Amino acid sequence: MYSFQEKERRLRQQLFVGGLGLGGLSLLGTLWYKLVEGWSWLDAFYMTAITLSTVGYGETYPLSATSRLFTIGLILAGLIVIAYIVNGLTEAFLEGYFQQRFKLRQERQLIESLRQHYILCGFGRMGRQVAMEFKAENIPFAIVDLNIEQVEAAKQFGYTALMGDATLDETLMGVKIEKAICLVAALGSDAENLYTVLSAKTLNPNLRAIARASTQEAVQKLQRAGADMVVSPYITGGKRLAAAALRPQVMDFVDGIISGADRSFYMEEFLLDPKNCPCVGQTLREARLRSQSGALVLAIRRADGTLIAGPMGETRLMEKDLLICMGTAEQLSQLNRILAPIPTPPPRLPKQK
Repeated sequence: MYSFQEKERRLRQQLFVGGLGLGGLSLLGTLWYKLVEGWSWLDAFYMTAITLSTVGYGETYPLSATSRLFTIGLILAGLIVIAYIVNGLTEAFLEGYFQQRFKLRQERQLIESLRQHYILCGFGRMGRQVAMEFKAENIPFAIVDLNIEQVEAAKQFGYTALMGDATLDETLMGVKIEKAICLVAALGSDAENLYTVLSAKTLNPNLRAIARASTQEAVQKLQRAGADMVVSPYITGGKRLAAAALRPQVMDFVDGIISGADRSFYMEEFLLDPKNCPCVGQTLREARLRSQSGALVLAIRRADGTLIAGPMGETRLMEKDLLICMGTAEQLSQLNRILAPIPTPPPRLPKQK
């Protein structure tokens, strides 16, 4: 099973060799009829053309016995070369080369149109789960993986995927890193994730970078490299296992509101922008967010990093506060209209059904 690049290379090579052979026969025939038969250049080329195309026209001028033998050989050689070219085109058609090329052009146009999107580097076991969550949330995203089989698997799911090394600037620029809002580095090794974060942050300093790490040392290195958040599947998985054992109902509730496509309640973040939000400077009681939207404000993170869990009615909303809220899709949409946050995530509200 050949990849698209291999198919394209083979077809180009076959067409080049066939074209070179056809051109060589045309030159040989023209020179023969010019030099041996003494015809004009135009008559010599015309005779060569009708011979190679086997249109069935008669001789331009009577030929000598030697030239007739040469013409027979020219016809046979022309048939072989033309058959070689036609065989290449037929094989490319049967293998779906032209369909793949059309699909690839559509994918490139889709990538070119990406704006405010997420980039997922790596489509392994963890990357597939991330992609499923992005799809469930209707998030625009593109996948980058160096393994052609992983890329083809991603395309089978209907995802936008590009084969390439995510640690290289060229690859990241190919998925519009400068227009992305978030990158998830879920590659197989900590070194690859580290290089990917470094490259991404260099190309787009405002990008939010989330990285996977296998060890505590890798967590620290990725944080120093500029990762906004580092997730260790072993550390996080261990904590979740313990929480599931100690507080199973709590874990069921939390899982039910932070992931999945068929949720009744959602948790979202809202960043208060003083230019757009009329609630800045008011207390929660004065803003009446709960009564107007029905959504519940679970916590507030101040600009200095202070976390206020379970804020009271007297808690005052300040600029650059990050509100962590829970509610239905309709409630969160209404809260979004009230707060009028800036148009770059966070927040990112679920689409209403």
